[in-house]
Amino acid sequence: MKKNKISKNWINKQKRDIYVRQSKIEGYRSRAVYKLQEINEKFKILKKDIFVVDLGAAPGSWSQFISRKFKNSKIVSIDIKEMDSINNTLQIKGDFTDESQQKKIIDYFDDKIDVVISDMAVNTTGNKNVDSLVTGELCLEALNFACNTLKNQGCFVSKMFMGLSFNEIVVTAKKKFKEVHIFKPPSSRKDSKENFIICKYLR
Repeated sequence: MKKNKISKNWINKQKRDIYVRQSKIEGYRSRAVYKLQEINEKFKILKKDIFVVDLGAAPGSWSQFISRKFKNSKIVSIDIKEMDSINNTLQIKGDFTDESQQKKIIDYFDDKIDVVISDMAVNTTGNKNVDSLVTGELCLEALNFACNTLKNQGCFVSKMFMGLSFNEIVVTAKKKFKEVHIFKPPSSRKDSKENFIICKYLR
């Protein structure tokens, strides 16, 4: 009964959400696209002719946005879930923390990467501390991957949650990058504890 009530509340919230409606009108796969758009408007992380890796990409709206707006960009989208195809994008079904999958990404570009982005979060358990901690571990894995693959002038963007691992992520990022920002896009739901870390210029 409780689960059904939660499901109905989620459906009603989706129906009222202007970003959900707008994403359907514009042909994007999820409302998350507007978070990346707002991040880019503020921090200018994207441009044409760049190499981008989208970690935990499903359903693919971030890769869609880059493919549409930034011509001649080369994109790799990786997720453990299947995704429909996207123009100018190599899609990999797999876990980005697996070294064999990382090798596929590196081999595809045959060069350092301009931007690594991640909107990953774990499936929620209901325990906010646990969810925050596990998503934080994913963020740190993504940060480590970015540090090993980015160009010196490269950028890293990742979802993170306020919680136990927040300070660790920020401190680690500041050791690796010259510029680190925390930003909650306007399109992020007000009741969500998500923020995004934006890192620029490797040390």
